[in-house]
Amino acid sequence: MSPNEALGISLMLVALAVPVIVIGIVYYLKIRLEHKQIMAAIEKGTPLSELRPPKPKPAGPAWIRYFAGGIGMVTIALALLIMPKGWSVEILIAILCGVGVARLIRGLLYRKYQLQNLATTKDGTVENKDTTGIA
Repeated sequence: MSPNEALGISLMLVALAVPVIVIGIVYYLKIRLEHKQIMAAIEKGTPLSELRPPKPKPAGPAWIRYFAGGIGMVTIALALLIMPKGWSVEILIAILCGVGVARLIRGLLYRKYQLQNLATTKDGTVENKDTTGIA
């Protein structure tokens, strides 16, 4: 390998590494700033519940999100079967198919437990009891 080729390869590696390093530094500084703000608020006596608002709940039941994601991953894995075969494509197909099937099973189990947790009250209304522990 000539010195010019080595220099070109090293410049490409540096060009690929710089954005990752910059994003890492920005993320670190953001976390550090948040920590300083939280510590300053605690010193002033502000309750922690006022510092961060609660995260909004995702729309729709969890089993639908898992089931839809599983169907999508299995569909992509089946679409990749059309591509020319290579060991990397076969590994990708196996991973996508495995994760997709796992999400399908998780969605079905969540649906089963959600239907079990629907309890009827005295006046006939339905009350949803969330026992999954996921907020």
